[in-house]
Amino acid sequence: MSLCVALAATVLTIPTTTFSLSWEHSVEKVEWREEWAVTSPGLQLKRASVKGSGAGMEPGEGAALEDGWWRWTPTLAPLSEIRLAASGETPGGWQLCHETGCLILGRQAGEDSVISPCTPASVP
Repeated sequence: MSLCVALAATVLTIPTTTFSLSWEHSVEKVEWREEWAVTSPGLQLKRASVKGSGAGMEPGEGAALEDGWWRWTPTLAPLSEIRLAASGETPGGWQLCHETGCLILGRQAGEDSVISPCTPASVP
């Protein structure tokens, strides 16, 4: 499996079956992390972590505090895509990391992106 990241008129193909997304909450200025798997049914959220809590950042059901992070395993159905709409309010956008490196998405307002499993139709 591969991960496709659509940025404006470009589609990046990343050969990976796992990736993480992290960002800083625009109001609370607290880091949020999610670990994802690229699967045939879609993108599966495997684990979420938040370094604290606050407005709109309540830890999920069954969360446990580990090394200063609230961590839990969400129970969501796989997603066909993740749309990241960059408002410019989050400092630095989202960091997407995979086995061979990281990239920053949505650093500035209007730099929206779509993350999805690659299909034959999505690979340039």
